[in-house]
Amino acid sequence: MAMRSLWRTIGRGALRDIALVCLADALVGASFGAIAVSGGLPPQAPVAMSLLVFAGGAQFAALGVVLAGGGPLAAVASGLVLNARLLPFGFAVADAPGGRLAARLAGAHLITDEVVAFVLARHGTRARRVTFWTCGLALFASWNLAVAGGALAGGAVGGIGDVGALGLDAAFPAVLLALALPALRERATRRAALYGAAAALAATPLLPAGLPVLLSLGGLALPGARPADGGDPA
Repeated sequence: MAMRSLWRTIGRGALRDIALVCLADALVGASFGAIAVSGGLPPQAPVAMSLLVFAGGAQFAALGVVLAGGGPLAAVASGLVLNARLLPFGFAVADAPGGRLAARLAGAHLITDEVVAFVLARHGTRARRVTFWTCGLALFASWNLAVAGGALAGGAVGGIGDVGALGLDAAFPAVLLALALPALRERATRRAALYGAAAALAATPLLPAGLPVLLSLGGLALPGARPADGGDPA
C-alpha cells in the first residue's frame, strides 16, 4: 500500500531516474572507498567520512589533499569551498524536509546536487517532501554501502587506482545533465544556463574548485534570464 502511494506521488519515471542516480552514485562511492584505502588510509576513514560528510565532490577533494601530503585543515578547507554551492541549494529546497527542527537538521545532511534537481522538478508540498526524502535516503544508503564495499575491495586487491581511468568521474555530470535537459525547454531557462555556464568556464582557471559553480548563479540576474508569468517556452 505504501509502495503504491509512493508510485502515485513521485511517479514511475522519477523513481526510475532516482534508481539510475543511485547506481551512478554507487559506482563513484565504490571508487572513493577503494582509492582511499589503496592510498594508505584505513578502511574506517572513508566510511566515517561518507557517513559524516556525505558529499562526493568534497570527499574526493579532501582525499586528494590528504593523499598529496596536505594537512587536515587544508583538506577540510578544500571540502568546504567545494560544498559552498549547497548553501543556495538549501534555500531552494528549504520547504522540502518539513517544518520540524529535527526534520530540517536531518534533511540538511541529505542535500546534494541530485536531490535538489529532483525536488525542483516537483510541484506541490507533498510531492516535494516525498521526493526529497525518497531520493535523499536512497542516495545516502547507496553511497555509504558502496564506499564500504569499495574500501573492503581496496584493502583486498589494492584498489582500482584512478576514478578517471574507468570514466567513473563522468557519472555524476552525465546524470545531472540528463536531469537538467527537460528544464531547458524554456527560453529563459536556456539563457540563464548559458550565462551561468559562460561565467563558470571563464572563472574556472582563476578560482578554486567550487567557486565557479557559485558564480554561475549570477546568470539568473541577467536580462532575459527570468521566465515571465507561466514561463517563456521556445
